[in-house]
Amino acid sequence: MYTFVPWVLSALSIATSVVASPLAVPVANSTSPVIDVVTGITSALFDDFILYTKYCSASYRENCARPVGRALFNEPGHITGFIARDDGRLEIVVTFRGTHSVDDALTVGQLALTPFISRGINETFSVHTGFLNSYNGVADDVIRIVKEQLVAHPGYRIIVTGHSLGGGVAAIAAPSLRVALGDAVPLKLYTFGQPRTGDPSYATYMEDLLGEQNIHRSVHTTDGIPGFIFPSLGYAHFATEYWQYSDPIPFLLARERTIKKCVGGEDPACSAKLTTFALSSVHWTYYGQEISSDPTVCL
Repeated sequence: MYTFVPWVLSALSIATSVVASPLAVPVANSTSPVIDVVTGITSALFDDFILYTKYCSASYRENCARPVGRALFNEPGHITGFIARDDGRLEIVVTFRGTHSVDDALTVGQLALTPFISRGINETFSVHTGFLNSYNGVADDVIRIVKEQLVAHPGYRIIVTGHSLGGGVAAIAAPSLRVALGDAVPLKLYTFGQPRTGDPSYATYMEDLLGEQNIHRSVHTTDGIPGFIFPSLGYAHFATEYWQYSDPIPFLLARERTIKKCVGGEDPACSAKLTTFALSSVHWTYYGQEISSDPTVCL
């Protein structure tokens, strides 16, 4: 069952509810994963991608009594999000919403790099100013709630996820939570359509701190948003990218074969080779989930 945890801030509130498992997906037996011979992607990992896109989609719903309720920041510069607990999967999921308002767009436009200073982090390398300020506005509450849940539910793992702008904020939140919780708590990051978030030293820091195997940065076909903050501005992507270079074709192209697990943060054989950086419909569809426009995630 999913238990949705109240995230109460001066600018955010969320109702607590216990519901059935509307987001549940099949999971392959961990002792015998189904691995595609071309990409090396397991069917279980593909199912995880589907699941966390549903969390991201739910974060956009303004009237979502279930499963996550209404969860909106009301102050400029802050970002909507929620924290949910999945007792079936033994997970605490921290989700950040993407661009949904003029204020969100202005946040994305704060492209200046600034030193990565956040809860428990004081680094000289730099990250996106808007993403950092958005997370810092809620960092204390996020860490407090996650710690409270871990005390009540020891052994759970942490999932940090977000789409678009929310992916950028999630990429700031994940290292902050990693430092605050210590290495004993498993933590994974799943982002979808995430823009570049920091400089090359930050990218290396992310890979070393979280472990490349715990980072899942998805790009859907020709989505231009992950590339629109150019390296010439001092930014770099971190590993590991999962590029869905083609949508599945029933009976012809199995879904696992559409994914390429990339090497490094700027693999020239993956989305880094794209030359279009415009916002398009593919940015709003990840792993078959219509991000922000699927009311079924609230049933």
